[in-house]
Amino acid sequence: MFIGHFAVGFAAKKFAPRANLAVLITAPIFLDVLWPFFLLAGWEHVRIDPGNTRFTPLDLYDFPWSHSLLMSIVWATFFASTYYFFARYRAGTIAVWIGVVSHWVLDWITHRPDMQLYPGGSRFGIGLWNSIPGTLTVELTMFAVGIWIYVHTTRARDWIGRWVFGAYVVLLLAAYIGDRLGGPPTNVMSDIVWPAIIITPIMILWAWWFDRHRVLRDGTAATVHR
Repeated sequence: MFIGHFAVGFAAKKFAPRANLAVLITAPIFLDVLWPFFLLAGWEHVRIDPGNTRFTPLDLYDFPWSHSLLMSIVWATFFASTYYFFARYRAGTIAVWIGVVSHWVLDWITHRPDMQLYPGGSRFGIGLWNSIPGTLTVELTMFAVGIWIYVHTTRARDWIGRWVFGAYVVLLLAAYIGDRLGGPPTNVMSDIVWPAIIITPIMILWAWWFDRHRVLRDGTAATVHR
């Protein structure tokens, strides 16, 4: 799953309005933030295997330290505790914890049985990726709902809050559709690892930027926890 994880971050703004969107988006993609570094270190492994599922050409056969359920709970607790230490915002802390763990749940729905409960444990997965129409329907619907919730929770206070936010949404959709229509990657490091390491921080900072230029619609205090 890709934009479905971003959808969780956008929707979380309703529950934790004083948390910056960058934090709320980082939480549900946090396991994917860790994953390329673990691949780079040789702690986890992936194969390019066109046809592994109908939607993705990747064989995710070894990624328990970033993506098992047990480790997702560990990473969620680490991230949420760190956030609470600095922000002292309970709703944001809960949203962060749930966001990180939601990654495993959503991947369990989309992946074939490669999601482990703990490193070395049994593998699970419903396999939504075996249906291209099903995957597109679920993810695009989630993304639309997440954006709708965010837009009805906040409003732009200037052109950055409006147009930079709009460009962000368009870019995510373009990347999602473009990845589906493009050919399979040819090299794990150059086509997967390094692009993820470089692009993901940009997307997080981008969300932080435009969210600072939006205010809450309900009249409560604007974002204060950055």
